[in-house]
Amino acid sequence: MKPADARPLICPCDPQDCDGLADWAGARAQQLGFAAVGICDAAPSQRGDQLQAWLSAGKHGSMEWMANNIAVRLDPAKLVVGAQSIVVVADRYHDGRPDARPVFAVNSQTMVEEPAGRAARYARGRDYHRRIKKRLRRLQREIEAALPGARGKVCCDIEPVMEREMAQRAGVGRIGKHTLLIAPQLGSWVLLACYVTTVRLKATTQSAIIDTDPCGTCTRCIDACPTGAITPWSVDGAKCISGITIEERGMADPQYASKAQDWLLGCDICQEVCPHNQPTRLSRSTGFHPEYDGRNAAFSLNQILGWDEPTRRAAFGPSPLNRVRVTQLRRNAVWCALEVLERSIDLPLSQALAQIATDAGEDPVVRTAAQEVLQRLAQR
Repeated sequence: MKPADARPLICPCDPQDCDGLADWAGARAQQLGFAAVGICDAAPSQRGDQLQAWLSAGKHGSMEWMANNIAVRLDPAKLVVGAQSIVVVADRYHDGRPDARPVFAVNSQTMVEEPAGRAARYARGRDYHRRIKKRLRRLQREIEAALPGARGKVCCDIEPVMEREMAQRAGVGRIGKHTLLIAPQLGSWVLLACYVTTVRLKATTQSAIIDTDPCGTCTRCIDACPTGAITPWSVDGAKCISGITIEERGMADPQYASKAQDWLLGCDICQEVCPHNQPTRLSRSTGFHPEYDGRNAAFSLNQILGWDEPTRRAAFGPSPLNRVRVTQLRRNAVWCALEVLERSIDLPLSQALAQIATDAGEDPVVRTAAQEVLQRLAQR
């Protein structure tokens, strides 16, 4: 996928020409490097009951923020007063090629290749929140400069917006049983963002796309999830490996953390098995945005166990992984060590766990995880 072209297009200035404005916005979004773009009206969400039921069941896990600003999340007009349209964009961050297993990474201190833990593919590059917003805000500035009085807000992951529902309404793709948006020829390897605006734009919605089920009888994502977190069109965040490794900052439930395998930060299992995501000649030629450069794909577990907070910050750089603090990261590395030590003997890793498990000065979260892992290894 080619880098974004910063050269501006000529924006039609007639605020009543919603067709022309929509065509221009779509062309400009693609010129800025987005893999897909669609437009829908700013009507309230139709999934309020589903969201409330999901929250009431506690399926948001440690994501307490999901229970905040519900009224705003369900109605874009409460986010941007007078909102009429939503421009939804998608960034492709991977082409479906599988990772090598087992995973190894070079310890930057010893320069020795050691057992490693993986990061989910969306988090392997630069901080997508900033990068996507930077490009989408350029579109916002150009629209609002051409149409005095227009207002809007760019949202990407952090703001309370039903992004996947809006993307489906805009015809960008369809939501699968794993709850991720599946875009034609792109699969679910996409990150979404939207621009909520007071400008009236013609919707690009295709009812044929919205009303069809992308999954049919397929249950591969459900069957492959190690913790049983997925039911059709719903994910239990308290069980999900991504939720446990990224959102949970305290003790991780051993029942689910012990099934993390080599997933140190996040998890892609449901996407790896999805038929829509299998690598093909077309998917490889389509490519992905160069900002997702894979720099943070894997880390030596033994090295992480010795990290402090400054070391973590330096190693991650400007990355979406920075929301994970060093205590969480070391706790996750302990659980990833379980799979490594079940598979083969690794003396340095075993010694590190033994030291952590008996160190009274160690963080209780990390020490408890080490004790649990060593107990499980002894039983097996």
